[in-house]
Amino acid sequence: MTIDPRDVLTRPAPPPDFTLRYGEHADHVADVRLPGVPDAPLVLFVHGGFWRHEWDRAHAGPLSADLAARGYAVATVEFRRTGQAGGGWPGTFSDVAAAAVAVPDLLEKEVAHRGLLPVSVDRPILSGHSAGGHLALWYAAVAPDAVGGVVALAPVADLAKAYELNLDEGAVGDLLGGAPDAVPDAYSAADPMAKLPSGVRTVILHGTEDDIVPIALSRNYCRLARRAGDDTTLVELAGVDHFAVIDPLSGAWPAVLAAFGTVTRGEGADGD
Repeated sequence: MTIDPRDVLTRPAPPPDFTLRYGEHADHVADVRLPGVPDAPLVLFVHGGFWRHEWDRAHAGPLSADLAARGYAVATVEFRRTGQAGGGWPGTFSDVAAAAVAVPDLLEKEVAHRGLLPVSVDRPILSGHSAGGHLALWYAAVAPDAVGGVVALAPVADLAKAYELNLDEGAVGDLLGGAPDAVPDAYSAADPMAKLPSGVRTVILHGTEDDIVPIALSRNYCRLARRAGDDTTLVELAGVDHFAVIDPLSGAWPAVLAAFGTVTRGEGADGD
């Protein structure tokens, strides 16, 4: 039986333990799933969907639930996206930054209030898929001292190239307001490629058969990151598509778990 790779996008997942609010907008929230063990490392996860309003955090439920079952505290961050008021540049970015600052402290206070086991919130792991992977790389570069490491899954790591390739029919232009030569300041501020070195331990996982975000973007990012002095590893997953890296039922999932383990422990990762 062949499984549709997109099945994970609509697969039901256990509900979060609770939801935190980090701002006033309806999308200034983060779903929290706890593992039930003390001092679990915190993962802030940023979902994908090419920054578009049509995609929200719901499809990250299976990933978040599985990570929680394996000993991580997971906060799945929502944010304003293109196609809604305040989404795009700079609102999408300010939301992610605000969440990264506020959610760890809010979580620490909430688990204490509820009498739950404590979570290790200092310098959380930042992770994301696709457009969320881009946002994870971006925030790590602008606030390296606040991030313990990055696990980026099939990230849009090069916005200028993604614009040139017209990924998702103009998603980058919609995010930043135009082409690189039209809004150069936005690209300079928002593109992880323009912010190397980040100074943050990073593992990127990307499937060789990804036809939504080409692996070439990750290859080039990692090459330039290492040249700039960053501790950055690319794990190329042979025969893997865009969605397998967020699917706990896929054959790629053990590699994703290994990446979280190595970043959590500060170890090296197998990759090029």
